Amino acid sequence: MNILDQIAQRQQDNFALHEQYLNPQMVNVLKTIGFDRHYVKAKGAYLFDDHGDRYLDLLSGFGVFVVGRNHPTVVQALQDVLAADLPNLVQLDVSVLSGLLAEKLQTLTPPGLDRLFFANSGTESVEAAIKFSRCATGRSKIVYCHGGYHGLTMGSLSATGDAHFRAGFGPFLPDFIEVPFGDLAALDRALARKDVAAFITEPIQGHGVNIPQPNYLPDALALCRKYGSLLIADEVQTGLGRTGKWWAVNHFGVEPDLLCMAKALSGGLVPVGAVACRSWIFDKVFNRMDRAVVHGSTFGKNNLAMAAGLATLEVLEAEGWIDHAATMGHQIVEDLQPLVAQYDCLKAVRGKGMMMALEFGKPESLRLKVAWKMLETANRGLFSQIITVPLFTRHRILSQVAGYGMNVVKFIPPLILTEDDRRWIVDAVTDVVADAHRIPGAAWDFGKTLATQAMRSKAGSR
Repeated sequence: MNILDQIAQRQQDNFALHEQYLNPQMVNVLKTIGFDRHYVKAKGAYLFDDHGDRYLDLLSGFGVFVVGRNHPTVVQALQDVLAADLPNLVQLDVSVLSGLLAEKLQTLTPPGLDRLFFANSGTESVEAAIKFSRCATGRSKIVYCHGGYHGLTMGSLSATGDAHFRAGFGPFLPDFIEVPFGDLAALDRALARKDVAAFITEPIQGHGVNIPQPNYLPDALALCRKYGSLLIADEVQTGLGRTGKWWAVNHFGVEPDLLCMAKALSGGLVPVGAVACRSWIFDKVFNRMDRAVVHGSTFGKNNLAMAAGLATLEVLEAEGWIDHAATMGHQIVEDLQPLVAQYDCLKAVRGKGMMMALEFGKPESLRLKVAWKMLETANRGLFSQIITVPLFTRHRILSQVAGYGMNVVKFIPPLILTEDDRRWIVDAVTDVVADAHRIPGAAWDFGKTLATQAMRSKAGSR
């Protein structure tokens, strides 16, 4: 039986298979919030279920589908490579495809990042950057930001400032120091002893879509230079056009020492990650022939991943999606901005390019205060679910809460949204936010259900 026949015969078994063999809690989540759909097709910015309903994907696989799902140029590149019977992963060899992708990326990254290392994911890229920084400087300490997210392997998690993801996995690697995001005085104190290898940060924090003040990253880089530390820009989510420029650091005029990328470079089809760094850093790590393989990744330079990367970069350039993302994202934020003055719980609408957030907070009106308290007592950040769930169930828009315990709804769609998509988003958000301010109403009835389930879950875990 070929693979397509297997998919066709077992399409309806996906939830049962995951309940039995994979992660049943994920299935419980999907069923609880009504996200348990059977998707059968994906194209561009859309998903299609077995009833023929079309969904607008504002999650884009956590940001991997910058050029949309199953872009024909990326698909064709992969088919061509598979059909060519090319030698792959010879290991005691160097492949032309990885050389070509490195050459192309070097022309697109900030000045001075002349060397590329390829891995399989964002977290692997961060792990490499941490190791390279320690080796190049001879120092062990890493400074990271509260609220930052860098991955879930042990080194990356040690630099992740989110207690929810860290809980249960400690103790973490020593010599990792947390500072508040945006706090230059705290960063100065952390670096001042001149024993820090690197400061790692997302230029814009993905969890919360927290955009720093314009001076923060330039001044942070100046502090790194002052104290002999390196600056690692984690652009795993923000890079490759997501924020309306090739790299989020371009918004701030910053040239980091190492830049991590992944997600979008894959075209959404083959996992790939990379670190771009300065030549002198690379040369410290791979400083002799007998150290040519002191750090590596078995599948890191595989032909399919390299082809996907080259094709994705070609699409971004040839079709002009990065400029489009800047314009379209700005327009969506502008369209939604008036809702802040209209609705008590909506405190801010912000974003850069196709990375946008709706931030909600405690209301002023008495009736809403009581309802808000009910949700927050049951589970912090629960209000966001009475936004994301009806966006999905009523308007067929897939979105996400920006982080655990946050009342921030996040949109990271493909860069290819159309004017019709923009109107779809604005109309849907306007409707759902308005409904969330009606008491009594359907949104709050659903909120009570979520609150009850949250309280039962807490009681059951004791």
